[in-house]
Amino acid sequence: MDREWNDNQPIYRQLRDRVVAMILEGVLQEEDPLPSVRNVAAEYRVNPLTVLKAYQELVEEELVEKRRGLGMFVKAGARRLLLKGERQKFLDEEWPRVRATIHRLGLNAEELLSAGNGASPQTGSAAKSTPLSGEGDDSKEDR
Repeated sequence: MDREWNDNQPIYRQLRDRVVAMILEGVLQEEDPLPSVRNVAAEYRVNPLTVLKAYQELVEEELVEKRRGLGMFVKAGARRLLLKGERQKFLDEEWPRVRATIHRLGLNAEELLSAGNGASPQTGSAAKSTPLSGEGDDSKEDR
């Protein structure tokens, strides 16, 4: 986990988001134990109650479970649940901005895919595909 804190969001929320990222990235698998509250608090020099609050949010979201005397563990199905939520969040919050930028810059699907692969876009007829969002064709309604 990153040791830098963002002043725009409470630390407990940032800790929660870091655990979520670890689950999504596969660093923490289903049934894996979360790092102990005491260890996280010491490593990141935060109050143990801050770590506990972050973990409690994860419990309330049904992503982790408490096992008496053993600690907290990632629940089965947590990654699937997170992916569903994160995908919807991306589509609702980030995609409209991304789509607007693609349209504004006149980028097409080939250019975007080439850039994602580290290759430079080809010139010529193959590079003349329509913009990804479909907004380059005035005859189509906005999607």
